Amino acid sequence: MREPTVLFCVGATKAGTSWLYEHLSAHPDCHFRTIKELHYFQLTAPGQFGAALRRLQGEIDGLKARLTGAAAAQRARIERRLADLRDWRRVLQRRETDLDAYRAFLTEGQGERRLVGDITPAYALLDADRLALLPQVAADTRVVYLMRDPVARLWSHVRMIAQRVAPAGFAAEARALLARIVAGDLAGEGAGIAARGDYAAILPRLARAFDPARLLVLFYEEMLTLPGLARLSEFLGIRPLPADLDRRVHEGIALRMTEDESRAARVWLRPQYDYVSAKFPSLPKAWRANMEEGLA
Repeated sequence: MREPTVLFCVGATKAGTSWLYEHLSAHPDCHFRTIKELHYFQLTAPGQFGAALRRLQGEIDGLKARLTGAAAAQRARIERRLADLRDWRRVLQRRETDLDAYRAFLTEGQGERRLVGDITPAYALLDADRLALLPQVAADTRVVYLMRDPVARLWSHVRMIAQRVAPAGFAAEARALLARIVAGDLAGEGAGIAARGDYAAILPRLARAFDPARLLVLFYEEMLTLPGLARLSEFLGIRPLPADLDRRVHEGIALRMTEDESRAARVWLRPQYDYVSAKFPSLPKAWRANMEEGLA
C-alpha cells in the first residue's frame, strides 16, 4: 500500500462539500469511506465520544433492520456502510484522539489509490490546537476550503435548518430565521449559521494553521467549472476527470428570497464581501453582482 495524500475539506457549510465528496468517492485515484463527515477532531472529552458512539449505534441498528428484504444492489450498499460504521466505532471506542487509529480507518482498503480523506465542514471552527493536529495525520496532508457567495450560502443554510426543525412550516420558519439573523439575533441555530459563513474569521485562522502550499481556498462557483476542477485536481495530485458540473447535491427545498430579504442579507454580509474581495480581487460573477447591488 502506498503512502496516501490525506485531504481535509474543512468547509464551508453549503458550499459544495457534498458534491466534492461524491465526485472524489467515484474517482479511481481516491479512496473514501462511506461516512462523509467524521467530526473526529471536534471530540475532546469522553462524554463527547460517548454521545458520538450512541448516535453511531443508532444508525447501525437502523441499517441492520433495513437489510431484511432489501434488494441485492441495495443490500450491498447497506453492508458496505455497516462495515464502515463498525470500523469507525472501534476508533471511537478508544475515547481519545488516536491519530494512528484514525489514519488506519481512512486508509483501510486504499490499495494503490493515492488520496484518502475526511470532508467535515465543521473543522473550520476548530481552535488552533485542534487544527494543528490535522497535518500530523500524514506526511502529505492537503486542506481545501470552499467559499460560496455569502448571500447564496446563508440562504441555503437557513433553508436546510428550517427544513430540519419545522418541515410542516418550512417557508415561514426559513423567513423568520433569516430575519432574526440579519437583525443580529444569533441565538440558537443563528449562531452556527453565522459562524459557518464568517470568512473574515475563518480564513485567517486557516492561514495560521496550515502551510500555504498545502491549503487551497477555492470558490464554489469556480470549482463547478472545468478550469476550477482541473485546478482542484492538480492540487490534490489526482487526474482531472469529467464530472457532472450541473448536478447539485442536498440542494434542499426551493424558496425564493424576497427583494427586501435579499437586500437585508447583502447589508448584513457586507463585511464578508469586503474581506474576501480584498484578498481575492477576481471574484465570481455572483459575488460581484451581490456586491454591486449592495452598494446601490
